[in-house]
Amino acid sequence: MANILVVDDELGIRDLLSEILNDEGHSVDLAENATQARAARAATVYDLVLLDIWMPDTDGVSLLKEWAASGLLTMPVIMMSGHATIETAVEATRIGAMSFLEKPITMQKLLKAVEQGLSKNAEQSAKAAACQASGRFVRNMDDAASYNDSYETLDTTSAHQGFDLDRPLREARDGFEKAYFEFHLAREGGSMTRVAEKTGLERTHLYRKLRQLGVDLGRSRKN
Repeated sequence: MANILVVDDELGIRDLLSEILNDEGHSVDLAENATQARAARAATVYDLVLLDIWMPDTDGVSLLKEWAASGLLTMPVIMMSGHATIETAVEATRIGAMSFLEKPITMQKLLKAVEQGLSKNAEQSAKAAACQASGRFVRNMDDAASYNDSYETLDTTSAHQGFDLDRPLREARDGFEKAYFEFHLAREGGSMTRVAEKTGLERTHLYRKLRQLGVDLGRSRKN
């Protein structure tokens, strides 16, 4: 199901197109002039717009220009008219319209144009998603390269900043945690309450963790 906006000043055309598109399972919003179309587009991202050229307030080509200039022309637009010249159709296409339907519009032509428009919209969405994924991949690769550059500066066969990195991971982690808690105990004057607050641990859990790591609890501490 797609979200489609139909913009036409003729009630009969709006009702006919709405009925056909609803029968195809699409969700259809209607606008009878450019003012209503602007409001609808500002409130909703559409998969497709069917836009009449000749309207009483602002013509469809001018509205198309507005959307293109303001970055709102993110969906395929199919222009409609019963009196448009070739020059008008060419101009609309140059601005960004996908195609042109001449009135009276047959159901076959309408459905074919809508299908093509929705296919184009799906392709554009897929390309945008691919670009975003590619951007994330490049950023991740940059991060990985930066990490590798930093990693290469480490001496992995010897101690680094007081930790022996040549040990199994669990032993290395225990060594770091022991140093971490001893640091906070020293900085907080042995206060278990403040260390618990700093490290985000319950006091009971903190006591158990310190004993497990072999941290000397015999030092003077405050409660």
